[in-house]
Amino acid sequence: MAASEPTRPKFAAPAGTCDTHMHFYSDKFPTAPNKTAPSGAWVEDYREVQKVLGLMRVVAVQPTAYGRDNSCQLAAMAAFGDNARGVMVVDETTPESELDRLNRLGVRGARFHMIPGGAVPWEIIEEVAAHVHAFGWHIQLQLNGRELPEREALLKRLPGTLVVDHVGRFTPPVKVDDPAFQVLLRLLEGGRCWVKLSAPYESSSTGAPAFEDVRPEARHLAMAYPQRMLWASNWPHPGQKAPLGHAATMDLLADWVDDEKTRHRILVDNPAELYGF
Repeated sequence: MAASEPTRPKFAAPAGTCDTHMHFYSDKFPTAPNKTAPSGAWVEDYREVQKVLGLMRVVAVQPTAYGRDNSCQLAAMAAFGDNARGVMVVDETTPESELDRLNRLGVRGARFHMIPGGAVPWEIIEEVAAHVHAFGWHIQLQLNGRELPEREALLKRLPGTLVVDHVGRFTPPVKVDDPAFQVLLRLLEGGRCWVKLSAPYESSSTGAPAFEDVRPEARHLAMAYPQRMLWASNWPHPGQKAPLGHAATMDLLADWVDDEKTRHRILVDNPAELYGF
């Protein structure tokens, strides 16, 4: 951490705050072919993040490094008991008995990472969504939001709930009146979509610390649909050469959301509803 970097966020996280998107890594678990895993990202390391930010609850998301083997995330989740939930990678062949096991372990969603390197393809998303719907799971989707117009009809056909990562990850960012952004707003208007206010570095061209090109997107979403927004750290910021400090990830929410009541809703109430805390 740089000497000038604040060690505490600008506001105190309310009790029950949930980090809805982060990843665990350990060399005890083999990575998928041609994948690598960062070091220093295990349970004890994340507890330090929780301590700094005042976090209580966590949602572990299967990273691309482990492909379709969810073992690492499940092992880490167990250390947090009922304060942990998970989003894992399954496919159309995953037996119902395995879905039931994952559900009992706290898994609440199936991940589709549609950026190069993801473990499952677009072609199975409808079948998987139907497969996991009986368990009440959502589909968690990461894509370049500029693709949303061509995927709108498909996404609206999915049963259950859709969760879109990283402010939509419009790369590069778009104006709020852009047709692609309007698709995201229509999905939110349908009442079955959520968006994570997280990881602006994945799409920003202007960069840290303010991510000024992502800021209008995030602020518009939080103002228009506060009941469907979530916050996440995206720790340990995989792939970033200069990852954000812990406090900076929470300070972004202070910049994007002006009032304490709405931040409480995003940090506590919304994730409690979605993940069943």
